Amino acid sequence: NSVIERTRIKNERYESGVIPYAKMGYWDPQYVVKDTDILALFRVSPQPGVDPIEASAAVAGESSTATWTVVWTDLLTACDLYRAKAYKVDAVPNTSDQYFAFIAYDIDLFEEGSIANLTASIIGNVFGFKAVKALRLEDMRIPVAYLKTFQGPATGLVCERERMDKFGRPFLGATVKPKLGLSGKNYGRVVYEGLKGGLDFLKDDENINSQPFMRWKERFLYAMEGVNRSIAATGEVKGHYLNVTAATMEDMYERAE
Repeated sequence: NSVIERTRIKNERYESGVIPYAKMGYWDPQYVVKDTDILALFRVSPQPGVDPIEASAAVAGESSTATWTVVWTDLLTACDLYRAKAYKVDAVPNTSDQYFAFIAYDIDLFEEGSIANLTASIIGNVFGFKAVKALRLEDMRIPVAYLKTFQGPATGLVCERERMDKFGRPFLGATVKPKLGLSGKNYGRVVYEGLKGGLDFLKDDENINSQPFMRWKERFLYAMEGVNRSIAATGEVKGHYLNVTAATMEDMYERAE
């Protein structure tokens, strides 16, 4: 294809003023979905008087490369590739003002291995967009090519089973309760009693960090004492998962080490 065909340079597309998103190229009913595309299914309720196709194209545009009009700097990019495409709009059964919008995003629009970038694009400020009265992300298809960029945790269930020497049955774990208010010594006592009583592991709750009633170092020392005592009492490998969340990354690294 020629440059003109690839970039869809047409006089009406680059005229001044507000241009409908569908006219800017964010609606393409002939688009052929690629195996590497990230697909999103939105439930769209357009504002009164807004065509559902235009509302769907607006969602595609605002979650990819668009603003309220075209700019000549589009021509400095492979804009036809990087534009998200709304390629199908279906009415939601048994409703009068809701539509399913199918939108395809090229994989190159997203940083590899970044959930933050993916969500900021697809479920970012588009949800406050004025062209739609209501918007909901119903489903996504994430291609294998993108999934492979997420390395996942350094260890998984197999490694945990090897560490705990537990095979052929589910792990049995629990969270320490009450999650707030225990002193370090009493926290360690709960850990010991739970593990001795048959649990494989306990864990900190998400909002236990290093509060005045129990500082991090106290919890670490008493919890590990409880783990070691329960191992001695039962002859089994036991564990406790500690929450290392802190005010700064440096503090988190220190607690994790």
